Amino acid sequence: MLVPLGGIEMNSTMDDINLIQQAQRHHHLVVRELGEEIDLEIGTGDDDPSAFTHSPLIGVVPPREYSADENDESKQQMLIVSQVTSDDQELCRGQPTKRKKKVVKRWREEWADTYKWAYVDMKEGTARIFCSICREYGRKHRRNPYGNEGSRNMQMSALEEHNNSLLHKEALRLQMASKDKVIADKPVLAKALMSKTAGSILEAVLKRDPHEVEFIQSAQEVVRALERVISKNSIYVNTMERLLEPERMLIFRVPWVDDRGETHVNRGYRIHFNQTLGPCRGGLRFHPLMNLSIAKFLAFEQTLKNALSPYRLGGASGGSDFDPKGKSDNEVMRFCQSFMNELFRFLGPDKDLPSEEMGVGSREMNYLYGQYRKLAGHSQGSFTGPRTNWSNTSLRTEATGYGLVFFAQLILADMNKDLKGLRCAVSGAGKIAMHVLEKLIAYGALPITVSDSKGYLVDEDGFDYMKVSFLKDIKAQQRSLRDYSKTYARSKYYDEAKPWAERCDVAFPCASQNEIDTSDAINLVNSGCRILVEGSNMPCTPEAADVLRKGNVLIAPSVAAGTGGVVAGEYELKETNVNWSPEDFESKLQEAMKQTYQRALKTATDFGYLKESPEALVHGALISAFLTVGNSMSEQGCV
Repeated sequence: MLVPLGGIEMNSTMDDINLIQQAQRHHHLVVRELGEEIDLEIGTGDDDPSAFTHSPLIGVVPPREYSADENDESKQQMLIVSQVTSDDQELCRGQPTKRKKKVVKRWREEWADTYKWAYVDMKEGTARIFCSICREYGRKHRRNPYGNEGSRNMQMSALEEHNNSLLHKEALRLQMASKDKVIADKPVLAKALMSKTAGSILEAVLKRDPHEVEFIQSAQEVVRALERVISKNSIYVNTMERLLEPERMLIFRVPWVDDRGETHVNRGYRIHFNQTLGPCRGGLRFHPLMNLSIAKFLAFEQTLKNALSPYRLGGASGGSDFDPKGKSDNEVMRFCQSFMNELFRFLGPDKDLPSEEMGVGSREMNYLYGQYRKLAGHSQGSFTGPRTNWSNTSLRTEATGYGLVFFAQLILADMNKDLKGLRCAVSGAGKIAMHVLEKLIAYGALPITVSDSKGYLVDEDGFDYMKVSFLKDIKAQQRSLRDYSKTYARSKYYDEAKPWAERCDVAFPCASQNEIDTSDAINLVNSGCRILVEGSNMPCTPEAADVLRKGNVLIAPSVAAGTGGVVAGEYELKETNVNWSPEDFESKLQEAMKQTYQRALKTATDFGYLKESPEALVHGALISAFLTVGNSMSEQGCV
C-alpha cells in the first residue's frame, strides 16, 4: 500500500483528493515491504473512545534526510512543505472537530476497503489480533497501519488488554467491513440459508423495510429457525409473510412542558403486532434510542413469547424516545398524560394492556393508568404493574427475573447438575437483573457481576442479599455502580467494558438488545460459560450467536426463558379474588416455566434437533410459538 508522508494537516475547506495529490507531489512515497513492522497506533496515542473515534489516521513520519549530492530543488521542496505544514497547522487549530471527523471518515473507508491488515485468531486460549501480512502479533503491531513509528505512545502490545481493547473491536469491525458488501448495504448479517424459500421471505422484508436493523435481525433469526418447518409445508411460507407485517402501527406526537415552562416534543409508538390468539400484551419502553424498528422487533418477540405462555394472547410493544432519567416527577407525569391522550382509545382489557419495560417503572405506569382511567371513563382491568394482589406486593417484576433462574435450573437438572456453587455473570442493573441476583443467591449460586451503561462491577466474593439491597439503593438514588467499590474493597468497577470476560459457568444478559457482540462471545467461550439464558430480548448479534454455537454454549432464548412476566401479568389480571402468597405464586411460576421448557424441548426433538444441541431450545421455542400462531391464522382465514 502507498502511504503519503509528511506533516501536512487537513484543512476543513480543502478537498481530500487534492490534499493527497499535493502530498504526493512534495514527498517520496514509501512502499510497505512484506513482513515489515506495522504500527497499529491511531491518532495521538490516547486510548479513550473519543480520541479513537476522531483522531486522523494519517501518520506523521520524520522527514527524509537528503544526502549532500542531492539537488537543491529537493531541499527547496522540503522547505516549501515545511512552510505549508506550519501554515496549515495554524489554520486548523480553530476548528479541529470538523477536520478530524472528515479525515477519519475518509481514511477509515479506504482502510476498510484496501488495507485488510488484521484478523482475529486464538493463541494459547486467548483472542489476539494478527497481521494478515506476516501472521505475527505483539509489540511490533502497535496500532496505526499508516506509519508513525516515532510516537512515544506506541509501546503497548496490541492485546495486553484484549478483553476490553478498542483496537480489538476495531479489528473485528474492519474484518467484517472488508468482507461481502452486503453487510454494508443491508444492515444485518446475511447468513447462508438452507432453502431458497426462506431466503425469499427475508428478501421481502428487506425490500419493504430496508433500514429497520433490529426488526430485520429478529425476523432473520426466526426464519432461520423455521427452515425445517417451511420446507415441510409450503403453506407456512405465506403465513410467515403475513406474520412479519404488523396488524397496526401507531406513531404519534407527544408534546409536553418541563418545569421551566419550555415545550418539548417526543415521538410515541405502539405496535399491535398480532392479535390472532387474543388481546395484546406487551411492554412500554422509554429510552432516547427508541424508534420504530426497535418497537417492531420487541412486538414481534412478544408475540412469540406470548404464544408460548399458557394463555391465548396477542403481542404488542411500544414506547417513546423520551428519557425519564433526570426528569422530575411532575415532568414525567406531564409526559405520561400527553402520551396516554393519544393512546387510550386503543387500550382496554379486551384490546391491549401495556406493561413495564426499560425506562418504565411503577411511577410511570401509575401516571399512565391514572390518565387512561380518566379518559376511558371506567376502571375495568388494570395495566399490569400498578395493582397489587399478592400480600400487597405485585410479583410481576420479580416473575421475569425469577423465571430466568427457574429456566436455568431446569436445563441444569437435565444435565444432572444444579446452580449451587456455579459462578454466574449477570449484565444490567434494573429490576430483572436484581431479581435474577436474588433468586441465584436463593439457589446457592455465586453471582459475581452487574453492569450499567458506563461499565461493569465484579465482586469475586459474590453478591449476597445485603449487597443486593445496597445495589438497589445505589440505583434508586441514580448513583454509579462505582460507589459499590467504596464499601466493598474486593470488588472492582471497569469503565467502558462488559462482564463477559469474567470466568463464569452461566451467563444472564439482562441489559438490552445486541449487548453481546463477536468479541464478547469469544470472551464468554474462553471464560468457561456453558449456558446463556437470555433475559433481554435478542441480546446476541447474529455473529455472536454463531460463535456461541460453535463454542458449544447452550442458549436459552428469551422467547422461552422470559415467559415468567407474561404468566405473572395474567395471574395478576385474572386471579383478582385470590390472595396468593409469594410461595404459592412461585410454585405456579415454576410449573409454568417447566411446561414452557418441556414444550420447547419436545418440539425441537420432533423436528430432528438433538437435545444436546446448543440451539435446540432456540429452534424448539420458535417453532412451537410459530405453529401456535400460524395455525390459528390459517383457521381464521385471510384477516
